[in-house]
Amino acid sequence: MMSSKAKYAVRAALLLADRQSAGAWTQTATLAEEGDIPRKFLEAILVELRDKGVVISRRGPGGGHRLAGDASGVMVGDIIRIVEGQLALTPCSSRRQFRACADCVDIHSCRLRHVMLRARDAVAGVLDTCSLADMAAPAAKPRVRRAARDAGRSP
Repeated sequence: MMSSKAKYAVRAALLLADRQSAGAWTQTATLAEEGDIPRKFLEAILVELRDKGVVISRRGPGGGHRLAGDASGVMVGDIIRIVEGQLALTPCSSRRQFRACADCVDIHSCRLRHVMLRARDAVAGVLDTCSLADMAAPAAKPRVRRAARDAGRSP
C-alpha cells in the first residue's frame, strides 16, 4: 500500500510541475496549503527530493522550490522510490534493496516470491512510464505505454 508520505511527495511534485512553465519559485506554505499536506512533513519530503536532484530550493525572499528539470523526465516511480525506498510489496521482490523476508523458510523454493516479483514488475511498469508531465496535463488521463500495461498480464 502506498504510504501517505509517498502520496504527499507525488502531490507536491505535481504542484511544482503545474507551475513549471512560469519558472517561479513556490513557497513551502503554498505547496502545503494547496496540496493539503502537513507543512513539517512536506519540508522533510522536499529535502529528500532536493537531495536526489528532483527539486531545487532557494532560501530567502522570493525563494521556494521548483522542479530541477522538465516534468516529462520525472517519473512517478522515481518519486515513490526516493521517499519509500522501493516499489516492491515484499523485501524479496525488490530489485534495488533485495533481502529475504524475516520469516522466510527458503527463498529459492518460496512460491509467494514469484508472484510478488510479477506484481512488482507490473507496478514498476506503470509508475516508471508515467511522468509528472503526463499526470499534470489538464484533464488528461496519464499516458502509459502499452508494453507497460501488458507487463502485469499473464501470457
